[in-house]
Formats: sequence, C-alpha cells, structure tokens
Amino acid sequence: MALSTILGLVFISTFLANPGPVRAATPTPLATPAGPDRYTAITVDITLYEWWLAAWSDNEVRCSFFADHEGLPNDNDIFSACGEEVYTQWKANSKPCAEEEITNCPGFYFIPILSKPSTREVTIKLPPPKVWVAVEGCEPDPDGWCTQQPRLVLIGEEPLPNESITAIEGFAGADPFTCHQDRCEFKLEDTKPQGIRLNFWAYSTHGDSSQVFEALLRVIRDGEEGERLTPRWYVNVLSSQWTGEPVASCAAAWESFPPPDGLPQWLTTPATSADLNSTIPYEYLAANLIKQGVVDASACPSGGLLPDGSANACGLEVAAPAVVEWQNRFDELIFSAAQESKVPAQLLKNLFSHESQFWPGVFRNGQDVGLGQLTENGADTALLWNPSFYNQFCPLVLDKSLCESKGYANLKTKHQDLLRGALVGSVDARCVDCPLGLDLSRADFSVGVFARTLLANCEQAGKIVQEVAAKKPGLVTSYETMWRFTLVNYNAGPGCLIEAARQAYTPDADEPLGWEGVSSALDQVCTGASSYVDRVSQEVEAETEVPESTPEPTTKPDELNGM
Repeated sequence: MALSTILGLVFISTFLANPGPVRAATPTPLATPAGPDRYTAITVDITLYEWWLAAWSDNEVRCSFFADHEGLPNDNDIFSACGEEVYTQWKANSKPCAEEEITNCPGFYFIPILSKPSTREVTIKLPPPKVWVAVEGCEPDPDGWCTQQPRLVLIGEEPLPNESITAIEGFAGADPFTCHQDRCEFKLEDTKPQGIRLNFWAYSTHGDSSQVFEALLRVIRDGEEGERLTPRWYVNVLSSQWTGEPVASCAAAWESFPPPDGLPQWLTTPATSADLNSTIPYEYLAANLIKQGVVDASACPSGGLLPDGSANACGLEVAAPAVVEWQNRFDELIFSAAQESKVPAQLLKNLFSHESQFWPGVFRNGQDVGLGQLTENGADTALLWNPSFYNQFCPLVLDKSLCESKGYANLKTKHQDLLRGALVGSVDARCVDCPLGLDLSRADFSVGVFARTLLANCEQAGKIVQEVAAKKPGLVTSYETMWRFTLVNYNAGPGCLIEAARQAYTPDADEPLGWEGVSSALDQVCTGASSYVDRVSQEVEAETEVPESTPEPTTKPDELNGM
C-alpha cells in the first residue's frame, strides 16, 4: 500500500473490484482539465404551421413561411422569413385595421394556410460527471468529535449509462494526487487552523472530465499532549460536493469554520420550534395589543398606555398572557425558515425581538416595515446579494423572461424600483380592513423573506471583509465575528461596516479583523450598530426594550456591486 503525507492528509491506495495503479504527490504538475463536453442530437416530432403575410392595401402576399409553434407568428418569424424591410413596415403598422375600407390600412395581416407534421433535430446537453466528498470511519461522540481516525473520501459519479469514471485527480494544497479508479481515500490528520484546500476532478470513459471542484478541509486532533487518554478528531468540510450534514450558514461563503466547542446560543437552531419559546414582557407589543382591542386595559390608568404610546405597568401586567402568546406565534415559521435557509433560528427570533417586538407593522418613521423592519435599502441588499432569492421573487413582479435574462444589478432603474417596492410591500403587514389592522398571512410570509435577507447581508459582509483584507474572511476573523459584521451591515448599512473595517484591520494581529476593533471604529453616525449587535447577540430573555429604528446607511448597498 502506497502512503504519502499531503498537508495533514495521508493518501491511501484503496483497491476496489477493478483496481488500477495509484499515484500520490507526484512531482510532475497535473494539467487542469477542460471540463465536461457532452452533447447529443435527438430528433423530435413537431408541427409546422404555414402562414402568408399580406398587405391590407392590395391583398398581395408579401411573403410566406412556416412557424414551428402554435399561435400567431412572432417578430423572429417575420424578420427571418420576410426580411428587414417588410419586418420594419409590419412592426410600424401592426395594429389591427380600424378603417371601414380595409385598403386604406397601411399594415399587413396574417393568413393561416395549413399545418403539417415534421421533425426537428435538437441538441441537448448531457449530465456531466461529478465528484462527491464524504467522511467515513467517524464514530462521533456526543460533542461531534470522531473517536476513531476518520477518512476523507472522494467518490466519482458518472450519470451516463455504459460510461464510467476512469480516474480522480487533484491537488491537496500544492501536492497533486491521482487515483486510477472512481474513489480516493485520505486518512485525516491535523491541518492548519484555517484548513487546507482541495481541488479535484474526475475523468470519464466518455472522453471528457468533470468540472474542477473545491473543498476546504479542517481537521483538529485532540489528545496529543496528554489531555486525553485516547485521541479524537474534529472534521469540517466546506464544499458544494459535501454529502454529510449541512454546514453552518454562511460558513462556505466566508470560508470560515465554526468553533469545534460549539456556537453561542444566539447562533444556534434548537431541536424543536418549542425551544424558541420566550416570555418577555414587551412594552411596545403590549401597547399594540391594547390599542387593537386584543387586551382590555380599560381598568388601568390612562387605558394602560403611557404618553409615548407604550404600555404602562398596569397595561403590561394585564397584557402579559397575550404578549407571551403573540411573541411565540411565529416560532414554527422561524424554525421552518431556519431549516430551509440555514440561518440560525435563535438569531432570526432575536432580530425580530429587537426590531419590532413581533408586531409586523411600521415603527416610528414609517420607512422600516415588518417583523425585521425592512427598508428600501435593505430590499436592495436582499435582491442584489442573494441571487437565488432574486430568481424566486422577481417573476412574481416582472416578466419571467426579463428576470431570467438579467440579474438584479443589470435591470433598468425603473424595474429595480418596482422590485424593491414590491419586496418592502410584501413584508408590510398593515391592513386597514383586517382584524387587528394586520394581514397576518403577509406577516407569516415575511419570515422567510427576512431569513433570505440575512443571507444576503452575510454575503455582502463577507465581500466587504475580503475587499479590506484581500483575503477570505476565515483567514482574518472568526465565524462568530462575521455574524456580528453581518448584523452591522443589516442595521447600519455597508458604508458603516467597510469604513470601520478599514480602520480596524491590523494584518499582524492574531485576529486581524476582530469585533472589538471594528465596533470601536464605527463612525459616529453608525455607533448605534454596536449596541444593536450586542443586544441581538445576547440571550433574548435579558432584554425588554422598545425596538429602535434602523439608521440610514452612509452608502447605498449597490456601491459594492463590483466587489
């Protein structure tokens, strides 16, 4: 068996049913493959429709052609069959004839002639080969550590029948490896704290290869210096090809590993939605429940309300059962959104707690709306930095073909304005004619919107850190700190974050971009973001404050488009 140590990986020659030679850490550089190249042509049955294009003025046929689709001919049909001159005339005079004497009409009309069966050759793209990443041999303890030395496994997959994977190649760090089979195994040893990068691909008997895939691997070995009787290993893999348990949210975007001893409570998703239950005496929520008649506080002084509109002590006491019930009415939706988006459920609940106290209307200035107090700038961030969300939301407002042909940044200003307005409107639950003055179905829908907005902010925060440090975030700061930066971006905007990060960045420090440095460097206009982050990242039970408005960003989100 050939063994070669590769940056904390020990390459294992695994002999399968049809073994081939295995080569590891060869001195000759591997050529990066061109990638998949697989197309085929198939013949499909179609129906051809013959049309004549005639002029109203003399009923003469200007051109005839066949269209391969139902319905009236379209622009492409006319242009390709009739030429630019006729197309231009037809386009300029394509309205139906409104004259009593049709010969006075300047345009053209269609005459359907016949339809007939036909065939057409269609080129289709075949599915490419892939390589998947797994960890095997890990027997985890309750804390998620492997109690036996695990193996990293690369598994080639060929989706085409009668074809197979002939080899897997790649690099572990700078060291090349080759497996002349559809499987590679590595015993896992300690890596650097920031992990090591793998690039890998597969070759197929079809004559092409897969694309080049990436993985970032971190292995921590515990027990080498006598702290434990037996060693154990903690493994993290960040890759689109990972087949194990889903990684923590935004970890892949930041290339930042969560700590092996677990995340703080505010960045976790509990086992069940019931574990999100809270019993906080929210004064702002209590006041709204009193105003809407859910709670009868008529026996309290001033009807249970203070001059500033919040609940007084009596109102808060009378409203307590309704306040507890209301603040937990969104827990199942929060939990579901967290499961789908991988945004920590407790973070999402804490955010709603401090933004709106779970009353999904408008607070103070009327520009911030919904459970998470979304603004037009916040909507811009969500649509720009979360492309998958843009792809889902855009067709609800604009024509699907327009959405698919252009990303949000490439849309015309008027279309961007429409999308931003529609997104803000979708989370604004105010409704004059609804019970309680709220459209609760819209409030429920907004939970998922805010989860995806947080993901967009985590993407933008990551790009800001990368712009400042010229390195991936995981190399200059911690996973928890990146979430704090995300909250600054959400609350105060990217201008506040990037300016503070530029001032605080210290390349030679143990943590070149730490939270303490960035929070203390926030501009005077942005300083409220620091206390905002501190509140959201605390145990939610410790807070009973009225929600505060979100400061306007010092720069627009789209100023970082090119990053």
